[in-house]
Amino acid sequence: MRFVCFALVLTAVGHCAVGCTVAGVRRSPEPAAWSAQTSGTTVSLRGVSAVDSNVCWASGADGTVIRTVDAGVSWHSAGVVGAETLDFRDVHAFSRDSAVVLSAGLPAKVYRTDDGGSTWHETYSNQRDGVFFDAFDFWDERRGFAFSDPVGGRLLIIVTSDGGRSWSAVPPAVIPAANDGEAGFAASGTCLDAFGAGYGWIGTGGSSARVVRTRDWGSTWSVHDTGILCGEPSQGIFSVAFYDDQHGVVVGGDYKEDRRRERNAARTVDGGATWTPVTVPPGGFRSVVAYVPGHAGRRLVAAGTSGCDISDDGGSTWIPMSASGYHSVSFARDGAGWSVGSGGRIARWSE
Repeated sequence: MRFVCFALVLTAVGHCAVGCTVAGVRRSPEPAAWSAQTSGTTVSLRGVSAVDSNVCWASGADGTVIRTVDAGVSWHSAGVVGAETLDFRDVHAFSRDSAVVLSAGLPAKVYRTDDGGSTWHETYSNQRDGVFFDAFDFWDERRGFAFSDPVGGRLLIIVTSDGGRSWSAVPPAVIPAANDGEAGFAASGTCLDAFGAGYGWIGTGGSSARVVRTRDWGSTWSVHDTGILCGEPSQGIFSVAFYDDQHGVVVGGDYKEDRRRERNAARTVDGGATWTPVTVPPGGFRSVVAYVPGHAGRRLVAAGTSGCDISDDGGSTWIPMSASGYHSVSFARDGAGWSVGSGGRIARWSE
C-alpha cells in the first residue's frame, strides 16, 4: 500500500536516562538512547538491516542504499546503478558484503549483491498491474518470503530458497482471500516477520487489520483478526514482531493522525491465532516494533513519526522514550541497533 507521511517537525534525538520523566511520566527503569549519526543522504529511509555491532545497511527513496562497516562512524553509498527511480522500501543484509533490496511500486524489483554493493543483480521483476510489494523477510540465509498488495483478490506472496537469487509465487489457492480494501503498508519493511522453522506472519491494513500466518515455510496460510484500528486506507497494522513462535506484537494505528493512541498495539501468546489489546499503548501511530536482544523477550521498542516508546514487560505497557520520529528499526543478534527516518535521519541504539 502506498504510504505517504505528512511533514512533521521533529525534535533533536532524545536520550532516556534512569528516572527521567516526560510530562510527568516516568521513563524506562533502565537507560536507553538513540544517538544520531550522519547518513550522507537526505532521502527518506524506510529499510534498515543490522548485521552486527559494526555492519548495517539502510535503503530508501531514489534508489538509495547505504552501508556502514564501522558501527556508523561513516556511511557510504551502495546503490543500484540504473535504479535511481526506484523506492527501496526494504533491505535484508546477510553480511557486510551480501544483501538484497526490494522496491515498492511498479516495476517491482528485487536485487542482490555479494560484493558490498559494488555490483547488483536483478533477481525478480514484476510489472503486472496492481502489484505493489510491501516488505520481505528471511528465515535464514536461504529461505525467505515477500508479499505484495492483493492481485486478483489475494495477497501476492513469493518465496525464495536460495537467498533471494530466484523467486517463485505461492499458489493463490493456498492464500486466504483479501477483503475489499485490504492491503499492506510499505512503511518500514516490518509489516511481516519470519521466525524459526518456517513460521511467518503478514500484517494488513485498510479495511481490515488481520494477520496472515504460515507455519510451513509459506506452503499454506491462515488469517486471523487482531482488533487493531482499521476501516480507512491510512489505518491498520504497520509492523509485526515475534520473539518466538508463540509470543508476538503488532503495532500500527492511523498515520494521518499520528498521535492517536486508539487500538494501535496488540499482543499474542498463541502464535498469532488470537490477539489482545495492550494495557497501556504506545503514544501514537507506530510504523515499527522490534524486540531488543538480551532481555528475554521483555524489552521492545516501537517508533513512528510522532515519537518512540519502550516496553519492559513484553509489550503490555509502553513508556515514552523520545519525541523524535523514525520509520523503521533493526537489531542485530548481538544487540546492536539502528533506526532510520525521513530526511536521511539515522541513529544508533545504546543501553
